Amino acid sequence: MRRSFLRTVVVLLIIGSAGLAGREWLQRHPEHNPWAPLALADPPGWATAMKLQTLRGDRAVCSRFLESSGIMAEALPPAGEGQCLRHDRQVLQGLAQAKVKLAPGGAQATCAIDAGLALWLQHGIQPAAQRLLGSAVASVEHFGTSNCRRIGGGQQGTWSEHATGNAIDVSAFVLEDGRRVSVLKDWGSGDEKAAFLRAVRDAACLGFATVLSPDYNAAHADHLHLDQAQRAGGWAACR
Repeated sequence: MRRSFLRTVVVLLIIGSAGLAGREWLQRHPEHNPWAPLALADPPGWATAMKLQTLRGDRAVCSRFLESSGIMAEALPPAGEGQCLRHDRQVLQGLAQAKVKLAPGGAQATCAIDAGLALWLQHGIQPAAQRLLGSAVASVEHFGTSNCRRIGGGQQGTWSEHATGNAIDVSAFVLEDGRRVSVLKDWGSGDEKAAFLRAVRDAACLGFATVLSPDYNAAHADHLHLDQAQRAGGWAACR
């Protein structure tokens, strides 16, 4: 009886120690901790996708992420109507905090798009630019965010995420040394610019719900489509 009791005590002590060690490890690695808030400085981890899914569906969570990251973005009044009602709207500031220009300026989109851009710049764009091109990115060019239309532009079918300003089409990157990397001109070049574009496409898949590139279809030959669609189960599309 006494040996059985001692064995039980030892097992409980081992389980308790393992639990404490696990908690300490998660505290040191918040990117893997589902209870830690999403932070711009944290690298992508096991819990990042779950945190982003929460952020996409809760503007308050998104706003707290931007504020904690030093990104000052002011919510704008709703605009539009029907399927094109843009109730979550702000001037994008996710790149400005890192002194990177978004051109044209003044673009409006959802909080989740702003958050995705900030994460993409920090963990995708700038590391890839330095590694593959030897220069940081100074500006990101785009074709727009809001467009009241269905996917493909027809009269039938699913509404585009652009209809509610929950998407952005990125067309090019301008480096600090003056070089310009264009999706249309450089995707198929086979050089370091093409490698950079594929690297940033892949990195965007960590922060956005949908990433569509020239590899997807001809309609995306000149841009990367990025959106924050909310889907059951939080699955992402990356092509």
